[in-house]
Amino acid sequence: MSDEQRPPASPEPGGAASGGPERPGPERQGPEPEAIRFFGTTWLHHDGGYGLRRAGVAVGSLALAAAGAVVLRFAFQGLEIADVGPFVGILVVAGFAICSALAFRRTWDGFVRRPDPAAESAADRSAQSLMFIGFIGSLLAYFCRSLVEAPGEKRCRAEYAAARERHERRRSSRTGNPAARKSRPKKRR
Repeated sequence: MSDEQRPPASPEPGGAASGGPERPGPERQGPEPEAIRFFGTTWLHHDGGYGLRRAGVAVGSLALAAAGAVVLRFAFQGLEIADVGPFVGILVVAGFAICSALAFRRTWDGFVRRPDPAAESAADRSAQSLMFIGFIGSLLAYFCRSLVEAPGEKRCRAEYAAARERHERRRSSRTGNPAARKSRPKKRR
């Protein structure tokens, strides 16, 4: 798409620029909810198979974590066959455990609050390798969060509520004819 054909960026979360659903007509007033991976906008009203999607995400992430653990077990057996010694085995297990814990925490924090775009720099690029190594922790975070809600639903719901409130405030302050408002006389003491 060329720049002339692109819709203008919306300052509201879930607007046209963030991939929110486009609804033509008069019902499209105010900010749109942000789409969540695997859920779209079904998290807003818990419709459209929301419960089945949550169950699917929970089962899928747990199954993928179990498959990842099996693959890591095969890798560890390869180290045992190579007879590298117990020190290397302990380092590998500790490294995967630490990376999984860091990936779990980072993924969980992403569900609770949006990362600061100013802080996303070289630290994020180096953290990607930790996330890659600790993929089991990230999958387990998806599993645990999907037992309660859609992963990231609480954060998106809070952002959407704040955007709706800002929209209502702006809309209510603009209603009526401002020229028709009469200024009140100042009180004399």
